[in-house]
Amino acid sequence: MEKDEDMHQTPTRRLRRRITAAVAATAAAGLAAAGAMLFAGNASAAETLGASAAESGRYFGAAIAPNFLGEEGYANTLNAEFNSIVAENAMKWDATEPSPGQFNFTGGDQLVAYAEDHGMAVRGHTLVWHAQQPTWAQGLQGQALHDAMTTHIAGVAGHYQGKISSWDVVNEAFEWDGSRRQSNLQIQLGDKWIEDAFRAADAADPDARLCYNDYGTDGVNAKSDAIYDMVVDFQARGVPIDCVGFQTHLGSDSDLGSYQQNLQRFADLGVDVEITELDVGGSGSAQANVFRTVTEACLAVDRCTGITVWGITDKYSWRGEETPLLFDANYQKKEAYEAVLDALNAGGRRGPPRRGGGRAPPPPLRIACTPSRLP
Repeated sequence: MEKDEDMHQTPTRRLRRRITAAVAATAAAGLAAAGAMLFAGNASAAETLGASAAESGRYFGAAIAPNFLGEEGYANTLNAEFNSIVAENAMKWDATEPSPGQFNFTGGDQLVAYAEDHGMAVRGHTLVWHAQQPTWAQGLQGQALHDAMTTHIAGVAGHYQGKISSWDVVNEAFEWDGSRRQSNLQIQLGDKWIEDAFRAADAADPDARLCYNDYGTDGVNAKSDAIYDMVVDFQARGVPIDCVGFQTHLGSDSDLGSYQQNLQRFADLGVDVEITELDVGGSGSAQANVFRTVTEACLAVDRCTGITVWGITDKYSWRGEETPLLFDANYQKKEAYEAVLDALNAGGRRGPPRRGGGRAPPPPLRIACTPSRLP
């Protein structure tokens, strides 16, 4: 039994999302036409990650730090290869609200303006996280913390209303065993805090797609089961949630035996899935094979809207000497880059464009009637 996903949304959200989809469809048509002209001389394959991903209606993005945009190799590689960006740190709570009610959007605004100038979509990361909270918020308790959280969400998501394709509303709220992380948010606010964060984000920007984002969910396991249950519960009770982000921080020996299956079961609920922070420690063919497997899994799942790698160059990766990205410290393409591009090109154009990065219309909005496994 299947039902229209819109039944779980408020009337206002349903209307605005349908308008957004119509606008996105027009943009997608322009993107496809531009891509056809650009690659008319090389019809067999696109030559960059973003262009190849766009051929199936997806995005291929990178996490960006604004202070590196003045570096020629950094900017040139970003401009040539990617059609979506996300702020590595510039939109987090400590960066955007260093003092109560005093917002600083300098870094985030710079990235949004850059994206607009270069025709890129922007993912928002992240509205609420147990880490990188400003010192003043860490000491709050009870209702004071709740009010601070919702005020922060309203301030940030409201500031960027209409400019963000999807928000990581809540980041990393579960432990490996599927239990809730005992952060200050969980301890002070109880189980309802994630729901309250999503409702606040929905009120601040009804058009943005709202995602839950986490790591260690690279297969069917206790953690991904718990997130799956949360999505089912949210849908049953009308809590607005549109997508689930799979960070996908991996090593060359990572077990991806149930990776695609895991993406698909979430997609079958009627939410989009996004690979949000991809990097793979290692080098050579072993690293390349993991990148290829992840890319092929996304392409095989209709509701996988796109892939973001967590940085451009190994030189600035948070994983240091693990060399986990597609470009080396000199911005040279690695074997992993070629593996990803080959996988994207092999995926080809399959059916109507998707809504990756806000550039294409959504697929049919349907969810399976799956009973919640929550108590």
